Amino acid sequence: MSEAGEGAPSSIEVGLRGCCPRCGQGKLYKGFLDLAPRCEVCGLDYSFADSGDGPAVFIMMIAGFVIVGLVLWVEFTWSPPYWVHALLWIPLTLALTIGLIRPLKGWLVAQQFRHKAEEGRLEK
Repeated sequence: MSEAGEGAPSSIEVGLRGCCPRCGQGKLYKGFLDLAPRCEVCGLDYSFADSGDGPAVFIMMIAGFVIVGLVLWVEFTWSPPYWVHALLWIPLTLALTIGLIRPLKGWLVAQQFRHKAEEGRLEK
């Protein structure tokens, strides 16, 4: 199969399924967030992948927008006591952040693969 050509899964599919960005069959992760060393199906070496803080930044923006918007709406609509806010927003914050980290990391790895992104190197 070509590096990022026809038959390759979409970046969104890679993120949601946690599969290899080249073949779409092998597993991308060996743990919750640890990338496997390589695809067990096509042999793609995942050493190129370094999502860094990218997923965390996206999650802070997405979850922050959703949570803060809902907190303000609930507060100005019903003015509940603080314990209700804690009961609502702590679990939702945990669910959103933990639920989004793996798909977003997979999506960023797939984008790196698809666009052949790598660290900049200075030629001497």
